[in-house]
Amino acid sequence: MAESRYVMKFGGSCVKDGSTVRRSAEIVRDYVERGCRVVAVVSALSGVTDGILEALASAERGREDEIRSFIERLGARHENACAEAIRNGDLRSSVLGEIRREVEELGKLLSITAYLKEVTPRIRDYALSFGERLSTRIFWGSLLDQGVRAEYFTGWDAGIVTDDEFGSAKPLGITYQEVRRRLGPLLEEGIVPVVTGFIAATPEGVITTLGRGGSDYTATIIGAALKVDEIILWKDVDGIMTADPKLVPEARPIPRMSYDEVLELAYFGAKVIHPGALEPASRENIPIRVKNFYNPSAEGTLIIGAAESDTVKALTMIRDAAIILASGVGSSEALNTNVKLLDLLARVGAQVIMISQASSQANISIALPREDLKKALKAVKSEFAEDEMKVNCEEGICVIAVIGSGMRGRPGVAAKIFNAVAAEGINIKMIAQGSSELNISFAVKEEDGVRALRAVHRAFGLNAA
Repeated sequence: MAESRYVMKFGGSCVKDGSTVRRSAEIVRDYVERGCRVVAVVSALSGVTDGILEALASAERGREDEIRSFIERLGARHENACAEAIRNGDLRSSVLGEIRREVEELGKLLSITAYLKEVTPRIRDYALSFGERLSTRIFWGSLLDQGVRAEYFTGWDAGIVTDDEFGSAKPLGITYQEVRRRLGPLLEEGIVPVVTGFIAATPEGVITTLGRGGSDYTATIIGAALKVDEIILWKDVDGIMTADPKLVPEARPIPRMSYDEVLELAYFGAKVIHPGALEPASRENIPIRVKNFYNPSAEGTLIIGAAESDTVKALTMIRDAAIILASGVGSSEALNTNVKLLDLLARVGAQVIMISQASSQANISIALPREDLKKALKAVKSEFAEDEMKVNCEEGICVIAVIGSGMRGRPGVAAKIFNAVAAEGINIKMIAQGSSELNISFAVKEEDGVRALRAVHRAFGLNAA
């Protein structure tokens, strides 16, 4: 393991308070003591990002009393975390000074926003950046406290340069060169760069964010730039599971998955990894490992270019969906009309989860999040005349995706899925298969979703031994 190079990302329950921050830093220290080179990427303390979003909503309403209360709670939480994570008094005082300065700056920003009663995307990203800036300072201090040489970096200080799509910014090509230039020499010297996840900046220095879960993306950008041996995402489960264990208690960890399989899981709502995070790692063929912070001896899930071709590896479910059924179009006009419909949904920002189309092309079913249904129907009614397209909808739907690279060219997989669902007396509303043959997805009534999920899980022998 000597001289192995890693990027490690810590977030969620790994950094919920001072004790978990210190334990996370101890994991980094243990790898460093074994001769490994490590970059640490750190998320905000759990719940802080949501708290800042709520504070921004209060600012839009001009509620300065709510803002003051939030800032007091935020400062106290991070000061307590600092006290738990850093034992050296002088070092702790130094980090506390930085924390108080950051909290004061956020308070001023929220007060100005409350005066204007307007939150722009640019202001939102600026405000959200403070969550990572605060937690990463504490993590950095805890590493120093444990005798590890470390340097603190914001995402932009580390070289991550993005476009100005606030809320979901994408890295520019120069990023990889800049990250190598800024972090590479430190890594070779055995210094641990401690980098804020989730946040970056434009070439002009305007702060951006990479989207929710963007700390994973930060880790893989850095890992790809430095061409590390492995990227480790520390979470609170023993790897990627065959299904959500809250819905399927018998779910078990999956030893290996391909980048493509994990991308399908992420697209269909599994909170596994930021979808964009897979691209940098897959491009450089760098393995990603998902490990359990609370059970570090477990192997976790290794994500690589090609993995075992089990027929079905994982299931996931999207709740709170709806179906739009567009029909009544003559077959000669259907193709252009359906393209026009999908383009319209994209323009109004309605997410299309799955599509099923009759061979005549005269009918098309579209599953989408229920929250997008109202604006989608409004747009369709304003765009199409009644005699051009008849539109019906059904709410209370969930979509289940069955994923595995071994389904390619394997006869009988769909029959096994639908027989398992039929045996439960569940009616399927809609079916679709991706062109990659990595997934088969279907829609059922919301109240039937968990039973259908468990039935398919059992049918393919995914239950824990």
